[in-house]
Amino acid sequence: MTGTNGKAMTIAQAYFDAMSNKNADQIVSISANDVVCISPVGELQGVQAFRSFQEGFASMIKALTLLAAFGDDEHAVIVYNAETYPVPSAVVAEHVVIKNGKIASTTVIYDGMPFAEYLKTVQPH
Repeated sequence: MTGTNGKAMTIAQAYFDAMSNKNADQIVSISANDVVCISPVGELQGVQAFRSFQEGFASMIKALTLLAAFGDDEHAVIVYNAETYPVPSAVVAEHVVIKNGKIASTTVIYDGMPFAEYLKTVQPH
């Protein structure tokens, strides 16, 4: 990956914008039916599981700030700061792979420890 434009970069930017706007419908519309998402939470397969993952993330978001984006026609990397209700600042990196004009996979990298620490403070309903 050496460019900052191309098909993957365009789709990754649309993906980031949809996450920022908490728009799971838009994310699904640019994702393949068999999309794979790998994150510290585990591996999810399929567009419905990806939608659920994104809806859960959206419920925590206060704001996302794009820090860097690089890509070409098949791969993109986006790095952003997530300001969330449970954790005030979490830097996230995602490697997004595009096939046939859709998100085929995304690998999400972030430090899960602050979120785990937060969960320890939450009382069960």
